Amino acid sequence: METADTFTLLPLEMDEKTKAISAPNDASNALATELATLNALHRSLLSVDTPTGTPPPPVPVNPKRSAQIGKLRDSGNADFRKGNYAGAVRMYSFAIDMALGRPQWEPSGLVREEVSGLLSNRAQAHMGQQNWAEGAVDALASVEMRKNPNAKAWWRRGKCLLEMGRMEEAEMWVKQALEFEATEQDLLALRDEIEKRKK
Repeated sequence: METADTFTLLPLEMDEKTKAISAPNDASNALATELATLNALHRSLLSVDTPTGTPPPPVPVNPKRSAQIGKLRDSGNADFRKGNYAGAVRMYSFAIDMALGRPQWEPSGLVREEVSGLLSNRAQAHMGQQNWAEGAVDALASVEMRKNPNAKAWWRRGKCLLEMGRMEEAEMWVKQALEFEATEQDLLALRDEIEKRKK
């Protein structure tokens, strides 16, 4: 018959001045060895020479980068409203590059959110220049990064496919889009437009 291991709670003590951990004199040699190692590690960490002590943990999101991405997006939006579609594409591209250049410790969800919106905006700017293929590619990439909610990107790719004369692809795309955005009026109108053109 096997014997059960016994757990013994020992009253550990911490010296308030040195922060060293100790056990009562009757503690096992194994525990004494472990505590000696722990205290030695603690002393060595205290002796590390850094200019400001222990550095703080990294900030999860760089607010300056977020502000710059926002400024580039706003510049692209302003160019788009003025009809300067090439300038809008350029500003959105800069913003996308900056968002994709975020350090890896920043939340990946933030990058996906930013880049998805910027790709959708750039697709619209390509559509303004009647660059349907480029618009379709950007809208597809936007949807792949964020399927829902992303009705604009779904609509933009469907419209680009329609304008390129790829009716079957446009129809399948809009059908898939409506699975995610069932009540989106623009997608419903695009579905009706595709059906009319097929006739």
